[in-house]
Amino acid sequence: MTSVGERLVQELANRGIEVVFGIPGVHTVELYRGLGGSPIRHVTSRHEQGAGFMADGYARALGSSKSGSESASAADGPRPGVAFVITGPGVTNILTAMAQARAEGSPMLVISSVNQSTSLGRGLGFLHELPNQHALVSTVALASYQVRSGDDLLPAIAEAFDQFAQGRAGPVHIEVPMDVLGLPFVSVGTPPPRYIPRISFDLAAVVAQLERAQAPLILAGGGAKRCNVTLKALAERLDAPVILTINARGLMHDHPLTVPASPSLDSVRELIAASDCVLALGTELGQTDYDLNCDLGTPLMAGLIRIDICPDQLARHPAALKICGQVETALPALIAALGQRVKNCNGTVRATAARTAAWHEIGPDMRLQGTLLATLRETFPTAIFVGDSTQPVYAGNLYYDHDRPGGWFNSASGFGTLGFAIPAAIGAALAQPDTRVICLIGDGGAQFTLPELMVAVDEALPVLFLVWNNAGYGEINSAMLAAGVAVVGCNPTPPMFSYLAKACGMPFAKCAMTIQSFAAALSDLAHGSGPAMIEIDMEDAE
Repeated sequence: MTSVGERLVQELANRGIEVVFGIPGVHTVELYRGLGGSPIRHVTSRHEQGAGFMADGYARALGSSKSGSESASAADGPRPGVAFVITGPGVTNILTAMAQARAEGSPMLVISSVNQSTSLGRGLGFLHELPNQHALVSTVALASYQVRSGDDLLPAIAEAFDQFAQGRAGPVHIEVPMDVLGLPFVSVGTPPPRYIPRISFDLAAVVAQLERAQAPLILAGGGAKRCNVTLKALAERLDAPVILTINARGLMHDHPLTVPASPSLDSVRELIAASDCVLALGTELGQTDYDLNCDLGTPLMAGLIRIDICPDQLARHPAALKICGQVETALPALIAALGQRVKNCNGTVRATAARTAAWHEIGPDMRLQGTLLATLRETFPTAIFVGDSTQPVYAGNLYYDHDRPGGWFNSASGFGTLGFAIPAAIGAALAQPDTRVICLIGDGGAQFTLPELMVAVDEALPVLFLVWNNAGYGEINSAMLAAGVAVVGCNPTPPMFSYLAKACGMPFAKCAMTIQSFAAALSDLAHGSGPAMIEIDMEDAE
């Protein structure tokens, strides 16, 4: 007879899950019983935090396409990355990755064991025991479900997947006691009906406001990343510049109406302030995009219209009109209602002026990093760039036009964890096996998750690991100096990356931080099919 653990794995396979990340343990043996004969591929991380970051990167890359096609069914919702972890330390180790996923709206399903059901909450000194694991995870996850019998399993899975379909995505947790995992699966209950997202709004009012506008503007966030085609059609119909937040980069690449620059820049804020109608699509209007310097300088947005899947997000900012629903569902209806007449609102001139001013505003150091990113993009067209909290990522978040919707994402845009990029890039490569993945990380951040490099080797993944080496935590060093604080703790000695790459059995190159040296190193490693590493010496500018 099928056990609860085996049925759980079957349900994941039935819902299209192809890969799970994790580390098996004695507390999850019964969960792993079902994996051997299933179509699901198990990828063994070196740490549970790495498993979580891999699941995050995997989920984000599933939503990435070269064209930004809106072919996915809105009812399906985003597919989550899935991680299996053990009771206690496995759960606490993955919490940071779950917090990162929550900050970014990345769909992640964490399935854990927990101690025997008769022991929960009693403090009996069991191995891996937490006072209340379920309550702990509930503070980070969008929802946490505890399966106490076979009857609980199918409803818990159904509700977990509905979380991904009906609102802003994030981490969801299911825990199953060890003794329940091995029980025969017997259920007399039925899962609740599947949630089908619908959208209803005052279309006439939205159309009227957009038609009246003389200087309309579009803000595109991560919730619009699957809307490349319809976003372009709407922008051209309105003749409106499109400002791309960090998670929207790659939309409308190289289009004359695109402004791939941070709304925290003064030049971009001026464009917003000069607009008489702002249409915000799938953006939470968060601090890391709109007020990065915490100077409270974000301008008031005239005639703000918001479309967002999350009612809580809509409630946080005043707007003239609010539409609660998926952007990919709303845009076709809006375009059809607007009709064929194309407005003339000087959009290209306004967008060009904002791009030019923004590129100048970021300064020479960030412009150099931006040029290196452009060189990387030209060497590896339509690659997925996965970034950590490091200088080239900061530069790209300020100004960079990627060429693949959903193909630019990093930890610096939300929770800000170090060490994210290595495992997340591995997850992305598993989600898009025919795509080159570029990992952008600093020497300090790399040391958080270096062991995960061997996962890329085990799986023979086409990930190029680029390590910007300034022998320390350069950004924190600068912040201490700017605050008049003596620099302490910012100079951890980095490993010798050439030996590290050799130990992992991957090709290696080192270059100076110049365009010529960087391009040469890329050329040397451009044609390999497996993982490789390039170290960029930030102290060597030749």
